[in-house]
Formats: sequence, structure tokens, C-alpha cells
Amino acid sequence: MEKIILAAIAENNVIGYQGKMLWHIPDDIRHFRELTLGHPIIMGRKTYESIGNPLDNRINFVVTRNKKFKKQSQIQICNSLDEALGRAELCTDFRAAFQKRYKSQVYIIGGAEVYKQTIGLVDRLELTRVHQAFKGDALFPEINWNEWEQTNEQHFPGEEGMPAYSFESYKRL
Repeated sequence: MEKIILAAIAENNVIGYQGKMLWHIPDDIRHFRELTLGHPIIMGRKTYESIGNPLDNRINFVVTRNKKFKKQSQIQICNSLDEALGRAELCTDFRAAFQKRYKSQVYIIGGAEVYKQTIGLVDRLELTRVHQAFKGDALFPEINWNEWEQTNEQHFPGEEGMPAYSFESYKRL
């Protein structure tokens, strides 16, 4: 199973502030949806709560240690990242057995602590680089770029009320 981190990151590694994203880039939302549709996604509880609902046409795994977090329909609650990754692998293996074209992939979509715990485990990075610095309290972990090779990069100019950004893809060496 290919494990992929998917994140939008400001120039200063900020990914959020007080549980919210700091920018609205419609193309990034479409890009996120195109990549993750039909695949399992893993996120922390705070990320799930910031989204507010399960993402459709994806199996949503929410990692939390909070015993009071209420199970909601259309999400799978996991007590650890290991549990979430194991359960996601079962989903992708089952699906791959019935659809030969299906790629066995799981996307890790946040937040900061989940990224920090998985950065050493993933095979690919799919990053949206927001070309602006923001004040924030959630940061993407530092990356050892010697371990990664860039496979794709697309630049997009900023527009009124929206910063410039790039889509960048990396694979682990």
C-alpha cells in the first residue's frame, strides 16, 4: 500500500491557525478531491472537526485518543496511527482484489501531529505550496529533502484575494 501525505503549506510551514485553514484556493480543493476520491483517508480528530463532516466517496479514518469522541456514521475511529494504517491497508487490499486497475493508496490529510508521526513512513508527498507566509499555530514538520525526489511541479499565479501557489509531487528515494 502506497502511503501519501497530502498537505497545503505556507512559505513558513504554517498549515493552520486555531483549527482553520488560512487561505481559500478553489483549485487546491479540486486537486485534493481528485487525488483522494475513492481512496481511504487518515486524519486526526482536530482535522476532522475542522472539516465538520465525513468526506464523501472516501473511507474516513479518524485517529484520536479522546475517549469521549462520539462515533459518527461514515467515519472509522482509530486509537492510533498504526491501527488506522492497518485498517486502511485491509480496505485497499480488498478493493484491489476486485478491481485490477485500482492502485492501493491511502492519503494522510492532517493535522500537524499526524504529519509529524507519518513523515518517516510515507512513500510520497503531494504538497500545495502557498507562496505567502501566515501567522499560525499548526506547522508542517521539517522535511529532510535529501530523502526525496521531486516528480512534478505546477505554478499558479495569485489572483485577487488569493495567494500564488504550486502543486508539488515528491517520491521517497
